[in-house]
Amino acid sequence: MDKIRFATVWLTGCSGCHMSFLDLDEWLFELIEKVDVVYSPVGSDIKQYPPNVDLVLVEGGIGNQDNLNLIKKVRQNTKTLVSFGDCAITANVPGMRNMLTGSQLILERSYLELADKSGQIPQEPGIIPLLLEQVLPIHQVIEVDFFLPGCPPSGEEIKNALLALLG
Repeated sequence: MDKIRFATVWLTGCSGCHMSFLDLDEWLFELIEKVDVVYSPVGSDIKQYPPNVDLVLVEGGIGNQDNLNLIKKVRQNTKTLVSFGDCAITANVPGMRNMLTGSQLILERSYLELADKSGQIPQEPGIIPLLLEQVLPIHQVIEVDFFLPGCPPSGEEIKNALLALLG
């Protein structure tokens, strides 16, 4: 029997959804009997999102260019995509920056007003990803198959969703 190719993705968020996923504790051993984890920020060093993924849980909103590029690749390479947690569904706390007028204010506040004495915003490519003007929920950028709300969803809710999706 072939295992389901399973992934999790972390975009702009706090990783609380992934922490709840880890709260599945011993049930993770049952899950691993059914899935082959092909991409995840938890316990994996895989750098590129792979092709032919059957199921992915995507945590976080889309707050920068790296997130935008990744979510498009995830959708292109995944059969079933779950918007995982409130940041993915509504932009939630990261979306609070949407009340400001543009990403430049965020950078100035973070790197000039509240940071160390360097007094500069990093500008070199690869240091910080280019911020989008707003943090977007996933469904505003790509098609989402299922929504799993919560901040974060409980381990029990995650387990029940996975059981339903895995059949």
